[in-house]
Amino acid sequence: MSVIELAYGHQTATVDIPADNLLGVYTTSAATDQADEAVLLQNALAQPIDSPRLRELVKPGETVVIITSDLTRPCPSDKMLPPLLAELSAAGVPDGDITVVAALGLHRPMTEAELETMVGPEVYHRVRVINSDSTDTVRLGRTSRGTPVEIFRPVVEADRRICLGNLELHYFAGYSGGAKAILPGCASKATVNHNHAMMVQPEAATGRLDGNPVRADLEEGVAMLGVDFILNAIVGIDHQIKAAVAGDVLQAHRAGCEWVARQGKLPLEQAADIVLVSAGGFPKDLNLYQAQKALDNAAYAVRDGGIIILLAECGEGFGNSTFERWLLEADSPQAVLDRIQAEFVLGGHKAAAIAGVLNRARVFMVSALPAELVTAGGMQPFADLPTAMQAAFADFGPQAKVAVFPQGGSVLPEVKSLVG
Repeated sequence: MSVIELAYGHQTATVDIPADNLLGVYTTSAATDQADEAVLLQNALAQPIDSPRLRELVKPGETVVIITSDLTRPCPSDKMLPPLLAELSAAGVPDGDITVVAALGLHRPMTEAELETMVGPEVYHRVRVINSDSTDTVRLGRTSRGTPVEIFRPVVEADRRICLGNLELHYFAGYSGGAKAILPGCASKATVNHNHAMMVQPEAATGRLDGNPVRADLEEGVAMLGVDFILNAIVGIDHQIKAAVAGDVLQAHRAGCEWVARQGKLPLEQAADIVLVSAGGFPKDLNLYQAQKALDNAAYAVRDGGIIILLAECGEGFGNSTFERWLLEADSPQAVLDRIQAEFVLGGHKAAAIAGVLNRARVFMVSALPAELVTAGGMQPFADLPTAMQAAFADFGPQAKVAVFPQGGSVLPEVKSLVG
C-alpha cells in the first residue's frame, strides 16, 4: 500500500492506495525544494526584468500604491512587503506616501484583523492598509473587446502602482499574477463581468497566454492606467516561496509563467479511472468557489466516465451566493452550460465550470459542506477520504488506475495520448 497524505483545511487527510493501482502522485518539482525565501525576493528585486530597480524608478514626493491579494489567495504578502518597502525607503519615499490595497475583486471586504494578518503586524502599523471597493472607481475607457475599464479610485490617483501576486495556473486567464491584481482585482463589477464573460471562449484556457481573450483584455485595460513594477512569487505545496520575479508588468510576468509551466505542466502516460485531488488546503479550500480551480485541472487527467475525488474543506461554504444558486437550481449540468451561454453572470461562471466537469465525469466530494447541498450541486458527498476511495474502487473494480494531485490548482495534467 501507498499511504497518501493530503492537505485539508489547516489539517491533513490520509488514504491507502494499492501500489499497483497508483499511476503516480503528481506535484510540481519545486513543491518540496528548500529555498531561502528572503534571498529569492531580494534577488528578484535587485535584478528586475526589463525594468530599472524600484529604488531607481520611484522618486521622493510620489505617492505609491501597492496592490496585493486578499486572503482567498495564497500570496505571501507578509513576506513580500518588507523587502519591497525597503526598496521604497531607499528611494526616499516616506511611509506616509504608501498605501497597500487588498485587491478584493468582488469578494467580501476583509476585517481589520484579516488585513493585519495579510500584511503582517509590522507592515500593518507602518503604512496605510485598505480594502479595494468595486463601487468607488474611475472610468478610464473601454477596451477593444468592449470591456469598460473602471478601477478603484486610490489606485488610479496614485503616482506609482506596484502589483504583488502569486503566480500559478489559472483556469481561464491562463495564469494568475501580473496585471490581474488590478483587473479584476481592483475593478468594478461591470468591468469584471465583461472581462470574465470571455471565459466561455475555447482560447480562454488553463496555461494559455497567446490568443487568450481574457488575459489580452485585462492587460489592455490595465495598460490604460499603467503599472510601474510587479513582484510575483511562486508558492509551493508547503506554502513556501519557491521562486520570484520582479520588474515589468508583462515581461516579468511572462518569465514567471514560463517557470510555472516548467514545473506545473505534468505529462501522464494515460488518463486515470480515478483522480484524487486536493485543493491544497487553506486558503485554497476556504470555499468551493476557490476549490473549483483544482477540480477543473483534475478533469484534464480523468478518462470520460471516470471519477474525480475532490478533497476540499470549504469551511466558508460555497463562497458566493450566485455560484451557489446556479449550481443548486440547475436540473442538470447541461442546463448550467446552456444558461451561461445565454446570460453571463459572475458566480454563474464557476457553476458552469463545474458543470463542464460533471458532463465528463462523476465528482465525489470530501468536505465540511452539508451532504444535501453537495448532492443538490450534482456531486456525491462523503464523510472521509477512505470511504470515498473505497466507493470509487467499488465502481471500477480492483484494476482501477488512480492519479493523485496534492495541489490541484497548481498543476496541469497533460495526457500524452491527448496532446499528441
